[in-house]
Amino acid sequence: MTLILVTPPAAEPVSLIEAREFLRIDDDRDTALIETLIAAARVALETRTGRVFVTQAWRYVFDAWPPDRLVHLPIAPLVSVDAVTVYDIDGDPTVLTATDYVVDLVGAPPRLKLNSGALAMPGQSLNGIEIDLTVGYGSAAEVPAPLKAAILQLVAHWYERREPVSFGGAGNDMPEGIDALIAPYRQVRL
Repeated sequence: MTLILVTPPAAEPVSLIEAREFLRIDDDRDTALIETLIAAARVALETRTGRVFVTQAWRYVFDAWPPDRLVHLPIAPLVSVDAVTVYDIDGDPTVLTATDYVVDLVGAPPRLKLNSGALAMPGQSLNGIEIDLTVGYGSAAEVPAPLKAAILQLVAHWYERREPVSFGGAGNDMPEGIDALIAPYRQVRL
């Protein structure tokens, strides 16, 4: 099972101006570094929560339908399923119609159930099914405030501590407090 980013976010959830204000930087120094830290913090927190903050397009690729034909989608919040493509033994695609499946947009994790009448068994033994997804909270303005606060705190932490690991103590990849901010947004994995 593989997730492939098709369309990245149009903007980061936290702007350069917001990050400079949080860091108390009044000039244009370290612009490229701060922008890089914002993007890296977003990706780190999206990975940790299993959620996408600003709207993005992703492709979920896997080998075969589960026996119950119920697919737990590994990324949220789900806005829409844009296409479900199944490849035959020759690698030729068949795009399913929306009546071939049902989508659960509110479940955690979101789910897709193939209807029993749908003829959609992949012929390819590897990567026979692709599901194109639109995920995210919307624009940067629609990202929940605790997630933005977590990004800002992580940017500040990395800006002040530029070494990759701390020596002489137990390493922690997240500063205290960030886990508490993102806890309500984490997808529970069973």
